[in-house]
Amino acid sequence: MTTPGSVAERRQLLAPGPDAGVDEALIQRVVHAFYDRVRADALLGPVFDRVIAEDWDSHLAKLCDFWSSVLLMSGRFKGAPMVAHVRIEEIAPEHFQRWLALFRETVQAICPPPAAALFIARSELIAQSLQFGISASRGELIAEVIKGKSGKA
Repeated sequence: MTTPGSVAERRQLLAPGPDAGVDEALIQRVVHAFYDRVRADALLGPVFDRVIAEDWDSHLAKLCDFWSSVLLMSGRFKGAPMVAHVRIEEIAPEHFQRWLALFRETVQAICPPPAAALFIARSELIAQSLQFGISASRGELIAEVIKGKSGKA
């Protein structure tokens, strides 16, 4: 078996989305439907409205690029999600729990089951990574390690 030559060919082989029924149109539907729900949510809406302010069109386009890169390996996303999320001082585990719950509900309502499962699996990994990075940036992980070694609270 020969290895595909171009970067585009290799990305296409590695992309999990097409086999699950994910395409650009589905990504756009998911992102827009999900963030409509986020904006209306009592916990998440105020945070997103403050951080995104009037730039929702640009943010939604960036998120479509992000999910395209994650699921279709398009390589379109050129951002730093960890840096962006670390800057949000009020972000806490309950925000991630609510984000994941709304995301799960959205993809299960919109996507065929294999696509929904893929979106959910990737969203959980992404949320876990972001939470870990935020905790590390705040020194919370170091405090937990020190507390764990000493046995003191």
